Amino acid sequence: MKRVAMVGVGNMGGAMCQRLLEQRWPVQIFDIDSAKMAALQAHGAVPCADAAHATDGCDVLIVCVVDAAQTQEVLFGPRGAAAAMGAGQVVVLCPTISPADVEGFAARLAERGVAVIDAPMSGGPVRAREGTMSLMVACDHAVFDEHSAMLNVLSGHIFRISEKPGDGARTKLVNNLLAGINLAGAAEAMAMAQRLGLDLARTLAVIEQSSAQSWIGSDRMKRAIAGDYEPRAHVTLLQKDTRLAVEAAAAAGFSCTLGPVARDVFESATRAGLGGLDDAALFRFFTARR
Repeated sequence: MKRVAMVGVGNMGGAMCQRLLEQRWPVQIFDIDSAKMAALQAHGAVPCADAAHATDGCDVLIVCVVDAAQTQEVLFGPRGAAAAMGAGQVVVLCPTISPADVEGFAARLAERGVAVIDAPMSGGPVRAREGTMSLMVACDHAVFDEHSAMLNVLSGHIFRISEKPGDGARTKLVNNLLAGINLAGAAEAMAMAQRLGLDLARTLAVIEQSSAQSWIGSDRMKRAIAGDYEPRAHVTLLQKDTRLAVEAAAAAGFSCTLGPVARDVFESATRAGLGGLDDAALFRFFTARR
């Protein structure tokens, strides 16, 4: 059982940390929010002063922050982890970031003999806490084998994408682009149902058993009907992910039709002041339109 460092213990990272602690894995943590660290310390996590100290004596560092800028800070900032790491240690990159950023981070870490597991995640905090979330893994086979026990504790659905860091990010962006398209469509359809005077719960029940069903549509529209916009996944996350997906498509020479539409919906919802809410708030965005 290896010693794990985890930087970023918010909704997803905190749930993953609790899962590891429950399974008796030793975990050292750092987050800019001291209250989050204190809550996990009560469960056995060891809080650290910064990302560099979190890696002390650890075999693997899990980075679970929001975007590439935060990942850059965690790894290569003034108190970043990379300077304190060396040959044989491994970094697991869980944020949804661009393939180019994953490749760049992997190349810089390789100079120090540090391997990268490109492992973006999907499933939300509840599944992360249960160990049933999905991981899209791209890394060297030997590195995967060495850390498979930890990955299997965290994920009930590990998808081996390739040996090339960056391919996990590409797969996640494909998934999240479709998730964004599905969610935008579900929110607009349910807003239309409300304008038509239909009972929303009954309408959603029909959709869930018919051709328009999607997991994210059902999950988020149930929250929307209940007026529950407490953030599990902020609107800004799919705003970022749909933008990155469209950019990745363009870089590959593929012209998206629906992707830019979904991207613009999330961008508009954020500009409308909904960015800090759960992405179920797309329903509120569409119902406010005239």
